[in-house]
Amino acid sequence: QVQLVESGGGSVQPGGSLRLSCATSGFTSDPYAIAWFRQVPGKEREGILCITIADGVTAYGLSTENSVKGRFTISREDSKNRVYLEMNKLHPDDPAVYYCAAAQKSASTCFGTWYDYWGQGTQVTVSY
Repeated sequence: QVQLVESGGGSVQPGGSLRLSCATSGFTSDPYAIAWFRQVPGKEREGILCITIADGVTAYGLSTENSVKGRFTISREDSKNRVYLEMNKLHPDDPAVYYCAAAQKSASTCFGTWYDYWGQGTQVTVSY
């Protein structure tokens, strides 16, 4: 049974940092990619960053790139069963539920595929 479990969310002040972790298990073969998404109530879910498991190629989500580039970084463990989202200089536009997801099917870029498995999400709050 495939599982993705996010952790590391919480509340920080503007300018603060958080590192989210996505622990994956149950895959019979490595997924093609793991991605981080976020969603604010009443708004569409948006992709933030994704990373291919085989070779670590990353890509930004189109709707968030301008906002997170230079502040957010995605990485994976050598064992390839944990993916991180390092978030720095958090500001009031960043609060959301953050999800990690896994894609099985490869594509030209890691946001060009369908994400099959999802975690339950972790809440990020930014406030004084």
